[in-house]
Amino acid sequence: MPTASTGLHHITAIATDPQRNVDFYQTALGLRLVKKTVNFDSPDTYHLYFGNESGEPGTLVTFFPWPGTPPGRRGTGQTTTVALSVPEGSLGWWRNHLSALGVETGEPVTRSGEEVLTVRDPDGLMLEVAAHPTGDSRPAWEDGTVPVEHAIRGLHSVTLTEAGYEHTATLLTETMGFRCVDEADGRFGFVTGDGGPGARVDVVCAPESPRGLVAAGTVHHIAFRVADDDQQQRWRETLVDKGFNVTPILDRKYFHSIYFREPGGVLFEMATDQPGFTVDEPLLELGRALKLPPWLEPDRATIERALPDLRSPGPDDPVTFDTPQS
Repeated sequence: MPTASTGLHHITAIATDPQRNVDFYQTALGLRLVKKTVNFDSPDTYHLYFGNESGEPGTLVTFFPWPGTPPGRRGTGQTTTVALSVPEGSLGWWRNHLSALGVETGEPVTRSGEEVLTVRDPDGLMLEVAAHPTGDSRPAWEDGTVPVEHAIRGLHSVTLTEAGYEHTATLLTETMGFRCVDEADGRFGFVTGDGGPGARVDVVCAPESPRGLVAAGTVHHIAFRVADDDQQQRWRETLVDKGFNVTPILDRKYFHSIYFREPGGVLFEMATDQPGFTVDEPLLELGRALKLPPWLEPDRATIERALPDLRSPGPDDPVTFDTPQS
């Protein structure tokens, strides 16, 4: 058996306008654009990675921005919420900050002993800002728009909505090394490792809900951390032996990946921690230039013509957002 995953590596969602996507995640949420590349399987669209200063695994929120994509529908067989980790006592600051930018938020609530604030991004993706009572030692990006004492530390958790939770729970606990730590009102909380921020998956059992539709404003897939290539190979063999339809190991340049669908239909990825985002540009220059894998470099001119212009907002740029609610 492979070593249990230590938690979430990244989530990838679908957006529409790439410039608005950059404006929101850099200006409103204070994350760093750590890599500007393309969808390797569809290089006529960007793949944008946001995270902490170095794009550490577990801090990453990434997007395929396809202009003109119709809105998706939240429902079963889908990752319906992405929670981001902030320091305890920061939710009041976040609510005021987002309100000043025209971003509406829900009322703060307490769930599983944690403070949670709900917000949607400009495409309707459901986000939560969550404060773990034991804190989060991961470094925030200190040069962002958010004061470091309130800044996002990385992923906190994801919520899967399922028509039935049992088979998904079995995969998480018997194969992936998670353990169930709480349950209330049809929401089951699973953690791995030390159970801190970035190591939690919630599964909501909602048999009455419609099937979800993956399109704009929804999550495309979620990725879990794998230590190295040897563990990656072991994970693939284990999952195949369990009857899952698993892709070959794919070179994503900044990590190596396999993909499969869990029993409820959510697309899972297992992604290695290495080689990381400084493999093709230095730390201080992350996210500034369009980076392509070697096999797409011969098509650079064609790819660049197909992509819209994209710039990072400056600290004094007036940016506000009209974010959808429910």
